[in-house]
Amino acid sequence: MGVQIPALNESDSAVSVEAAESIFGESYNETLVHQLVVKYMAAARAGTKGQKTRSEVSGGGQKPWRQKGTGRARSGTTRGPLWRTGGVTFAAKPRSYEQKLNKKMYRKGIRSILSELLRQGRLVVSTSILPSTPKTKELNEKIKTIVAKRILIVVDAIESNLELASRNIPYLQVVEAAHLSPVLLVSADKVIVTPSALKIIEERLA
Repeated sequence: MGVQIPALNESDSAVSVEAAESIFGESYNETLVHQLVVKYMAAARAGTKGQKTRSEVSGGGQKPWRQKGTGRARSGTTRGPLWRTGGVTFAAKPRSYEQKLNKKMYRKGIRSILSELLRQGRLVVSTSILPSTPKTKELNEKIKTIVAKRILIVVDAIESNLELASRNIPYLQVVEAAHLSPVLLVSADKVIVTPSALKIIEERLA
């Protein structure tokens, strides 16, 4: 028994497909989806910031002034955090923000997102969405009737026509099914999938 994924418009009515219920009939797991999205956003952080502690900055080998009699506060080094050339108290060091999430949890999280998108009517299938020319005007004509602030098109492989036609549309993103990201899915108001991309998704999440 499968789940029916609706077509984008009348021209795609014959393309409406039946997908596996094990993938598109998953119950929504908010906790897992949140964990999955946080993992992807954390992995995108560079983590390359580096600062020097008081032991790493140069100078400070000699006491700046004598201990008593100057009227100034006592000081033993110029490498302390109170000095302009001193080290940082809690210095940032290069680190990785990557979080661990096993494959089983990843697949279940993606299935949960896709199933919820389908239940909300935000996931549709289409072949007519693909432009025949690299002109942005043609692609704009195809998506102008879609009421959505952010549109995601999922294909099996990004062809040059689609890549060139979509890059000047700020609210439209294109991604290959093999590189599907949970962040892109949850942020899209409308997800348009081609039948060939749908097969790849089913194979990867089975």
